[in-house]
Amino acid sequence: MKKLFVLLYLFSCFAYANHICWQGNYDDALQKAKKQDKALMVLLIKNDCQKCKDLVSKVFTNQTYIDKLNKKVVAVIVNKDNKHSYPIEMFWSNHYPTLFFVDSKNETFIEAPIYKLITKKEIQKIIDDLFK
Repeated sequence: MKKLFVLLYLFSCFAYANHICWQGNYDDALQKAKKQDKALMVLLIKNDCQKCKDLVSKVFTNQTYIDKLNKKVVAVIVNKDNKHSYPIEMFWSNHYPTLFFVDSKNETFIEAPIYKLITKKEIQKIIDDLFK
């Protein structure tokens, strides 16, 4: 089920012109972010979470800020049920979805974790504040 969920989100990279290209593996995304000198944007989801699906489809697809976000971050989706695929002690939450912005060099938070469903307007402000 986890693989299907991630594949659906990765498919969104090809379905829309203006989208976040999600990585499905935390370690690979971290290495890519380090290599490209970008921050890491980690979206923690869980299976069968409608809010998680809504966030990806409404906030991270076909929005004006997507190009800027793609230039500044490597985005990765991690599933809470796949605890071995990401450092759970760092990205622990019991709220889904949760969004983290991380400095890829030292894996420290550059923004407080966002433990609620975020709106387009809120993510636009965060992006503007973090990546001036």
